Amino acid sequence: MINIPYGKSYQPFQNDGNATILQPKQFENNKISESEIVQKALENPIDSARLSKLAEDKQKIVLITSDHTRPVPSKITMPLLLSEIRSKNPNAEIVILIATGLHRATTESELRSKFGDEIVDHEKIIIHDARNPKDLTYFGELPSGGELWLNKLIKEADLVVAKGLSNHTFSLASLAAEKP
Repeated sequence: MINIPYGKSYQPFQNDGNATILQPKQFENNKISESEIVQKALENPIDSARLSKLAEDKQKIVLITSDHTRPVPSKITMPLLLSEIRSKNPNAEIVILIATGLHRATTESELRSKFGDEIVDHEKIIIHDARNPKDLTYFGELPSGGELWLNKLIKEADLVVAKGLSNHTFSLASLAAEKP
């Protein structure tokens, strides 16, 4: 009997001997913690300055993160990201923007489950609402001819950092927002 990750829990699977379970070798008997993996990634970014350096002189920073529907390990990543930013810019005004897309708003219970009480109680968290035109700013036309509307906090920020999962790989992207 093995437990296969499914949603927020596991689905039991009785292996009758006809199934083979493959696991990546680099994670077998690995003694390094998830936090250490993320910390090493923050200390050694690919083709970029460290996040702490990018945030050094920025006043308004928006940290975009996935909502409750995505299995991003935010309890691990978010404290490390906030610490990295504040290591060189302790007075930065940081807003965590929950990227809901067209999903329903994330509940407080879901926020606490995803980020932990410490972050929910002490950080500024805004839940994006794509249906509220007052929260959106026009950014231009897409190659397809469609209009690009994004949360207005992005336009107001000095630095925008987006984190999420892509093909089960943690990724972090940042950009300095252009001022009008």
